[in-house]
Amino acid sequence: MANQNMAADEVCGAAKSSEPAAAVLTRGVAHVVLPAYNEELSLPLLLTRLAAVARTEHLVVWVVDDGSTDATAEVAERGAPGLEIKIVPHPVNLGLGQAVQTGLRAAVGAAAPEDIVVVMDADDTHDPALIPRLHDVIEAGADVAICSRFVPGGDDSTAPPFRRLLSRGAAVLFERVLRLQGVHDFTSGFRAYRVTLLSRALGHWGERLVEEQGFACMVELLLKLRHCRPAITEVALVLQYDRKRGASKLRLRRTIVQYLKLLARDRLSPAPYRAL
Repeated sequence: MANQNMAADEVCGAAKSSEPAAAVLTRGVAHVVLPAYNEELSLPLLLTRLAAVARTEHLVVWVVDDGSTDATAEVAERGAPGLEIKIVPHPVNLGLGQAVQTGLRAAVGAAAPEDIVVVMDADDTHDPALIPRLHDVIEAGADVAICSRFVPGGDDSTAPPFRRLLSRGAAVLFERVLRLQGVHDFTSGFRAYRVTLLSRALGHWGERLVEEQGFACMVELLLKLRHCRPAITEVALVLQYDRKRGASKLRLRRTIVQYLKLLARDRLSPAPYRAL
């Protein structure tokens, strides 16, 4: 166990306590990453909601157009009044995992150390009004803030039964096996990260930070970040699946297989031993 702890310190560079106090006390920009694939129907409403948050919170929105075949790119280009939007295109669809990684790398590359990066779904099922709350949690000392359906005040009752079953089953499995302190909702796609945490992780894993293509990428990212021993806090999320306008991109059987393979690979892989 001591060797693993030492490995975690080496992977993530200096221990968290050595970071400058300004990284916690100074409120920076919230870089919002939106992985988007064929979201022309939902994206306009989401951008409008984000623009409302931007009246009181400094936001930069990164739309990763993951090879959409509809008007997603055009919608993003039209944007919303008062909202700063940057579009990062994938010429072809590479999957959620690569879209998340592209967005993270783009946002971190442009961010200041005191900023945060927020990842949320582009289908308007996540409420951007939670972003100031996530920012508060990071300012208070957390490294990762997860919008959770499985804490008091959280709710996912608007989601289809098969999706609820998958999310809850995965939550029970990963919580029992991984015992990652402070985490109940491992598969939530709505999270905030401290920029300095992502920078250290990207410095070690590079393009391997996110290797899963599908929904399992959110679990994979947590598993790799845990070697940095981050402080993780969850805030209640009321999932608003009834606002979703496009077809679901989740494939139940494929996602279950991805979760099981990811868990097996994590159990068999040694902790990283050095910084790159």
